[in-house]
Amino acid sequence: MKLGLMFVNSGPFSNPTLLAHLATTAERCGIESLWTVEHVVIPENYQSPYPYSSSGKIPGGEDVSIPDPLLPLTFIAAITKKVKLATGVLILPQRHPLYVAKELATLDTLSNGRAILGIGSGWLKEEFDSLGLDFHTRGARTDESIKAMRALWSEGSSSFHGKHFNFGPVKCYPKPIQKGGVPIHIGGHSTAAAKRAGRYGDGFFPALGEIPKLKDLFAIMKAEAEKAGRNPASIELSCMGRPRVDDLKALQDIGISRVVIAPPAFDADGLTRGLEKLQNEVIAKI
Repeated sequence: MKLGLMFVNSGPFSNPTLLAHLATTAERCGIESLWTVEHVVIPENYQSPYPYSSSGKIPGGEDVSIPDPLLPLTFIAAITKKVKLATGVLILPQRHPLYVAKELATLDTLSNGRAILGIGSGWLKEEFDSLGLDFHTRGARTDESIKAMRALWSEGSSSFHGKHFNFGPVKCYPKPIQKGGVPIHIGGHSTAAAKRAGRYGDGFFPALGEIPKLKDLFAIMKAEAEKAGRNPASIELSCMGRPRVDDLKALQDIGISRVVIAPPAFDADGLTRGLEKLQNEVIAKI
């Protein structure tokens, strides 16, 4: 079982000094991966319901600091050696796949093969409206983007011809260091996300930790993978959870190999104490 930390670029971690302390301490204490979140803007007085809390609102409010998800990972890459660098999640249909493929290949090169691209299709319609993008085509754009990026990460020239994206032949370098390209983990806990993970994902990351719900989603994912001629066992399973040994072992029993948790504190001393406690009381026992 691997442990990751979520929200590492948001709120107080937009401060570079605290981000650096979080990253280096997490690596020293055995944290496997660091995950950044994304919103390019949060429209005022939005009405779309936030799907990950009962309030329907983003934690921290509309004024919370949410830096770009990729630049902090590049910052972390420069000061660490082992920890994986993941987006959880990058809102893929809001970006052109040519740029995302280039940025992730660059991050993978600079970090010597530590990048993970966690993607979602988005939930905040008003954000899509601000970008001049059709919220209702985001699923189709997401699927095409995944296929387009994998084409760009393959050897030699690349082409892709779809409804939303059309290019090639083109050359796009550098290629990712990881063979097969940067792993793409599908985020979300909808049926659509589970099916997308089965068809296209290197991993599946529902942002919840309730075992009955996870089992249902994994069953959908596995059925879709088999329908697509893929081996469901090749899709890495992650989820949110609590850093308790018994809870982690129960999640491991249903096939999960990574649990992503919130940082234990929001100040340097608290992070050091919390991460060292996590290392001694949890990581050493799983």
